[in-house]
Amino acid sequence: MNPSLSIYDNLGGEKGVRALVEAFYPIVQQNEQLAPLFPEDIQPVIDKQYMFLSQFFGGPGLFSEAFGHPMMRARHMHFEVTVERAEAWLACMDQALTQIGVEEPLHSFILQRLSGPAHHFVNTP
Repeated sequence: MNPSLSIYDNLGGEKGVRALVEAFYPIVQQNEQLAPLFPEDIQPVIDKQYMFLSQFFGGPGLFSEAFGHPMMRARHMHFEVTVERAEAWLACMDQALTQIGVEEPLHSFILQRLSGPAHHFVNTP
């Protein structure tokens, strides 16, 4: 990990973020806590997540360009997001990072960076 580069660049830019998202959603679809929250046609979700993570990780502002301000908590309010689901989401991301070969310390840094937003979305006890 090069600390002077963004997460986006440390992952390898567009190609790395795309690989992460494409590894992540098949894992999510197998998770009993998370799978029911997602549509059968997952491709639009994958595309939006790619755009969001590119922006969130310090790359181009693809999500904002396409959809305006992310307002991610508001966009997730209609889902029952529990602490358990937030943790399951992070566990799926951990698996995806491992699957695509992201090494330490970048692996842990990404999970730490995503932990705040994941828990910020919690809206159900």
